[in-house]
Amino acid sequence: MHKNWIDLTSELSVALREVRTGAPDVMKGFSAIAQAALKANALDTKTKELIALAISVATRCDGCIGFHAEAAVKQGATRDEIMETMGMAIYMGAGPSVMYAAQAVEAYDQFVKKKAAAATPA
Repeated sequence: MHKNWIDLTSELSVALREVRTGAPDVMKGFSAIAQAALKANALDTKTKELIALAISVATRCDGCIGFHAEAAVKQGATRDEIMETMGMAIYMGAGPSVMYAAQAVEAYDQFVKKKAAAATPA
């Protein structure tokens, strides 16, 4: 395992709460943009999360990869859809995106396992 994406997003969530407290108006505006952008219209929310994941790879944003990989899992994205999305990210971001695409697939796989574990009765 290259990174523990579940821990990374959990730790970032704590840090993001500090930003929300310190810059509440900005974060409210950012949240409104996110909600408007992710609202299903011509594209469904899953497709939009796949686009966000591709952009996360192309811009090399670890936190973005974690959060959008998790959101893609929640939206029902398949591993085949993730791989095709990574193909587009690599195409648009060249060599460095290959390295981040591998990390995005790893993040997706970890969140799928987490979801499956949560669905399995103890």
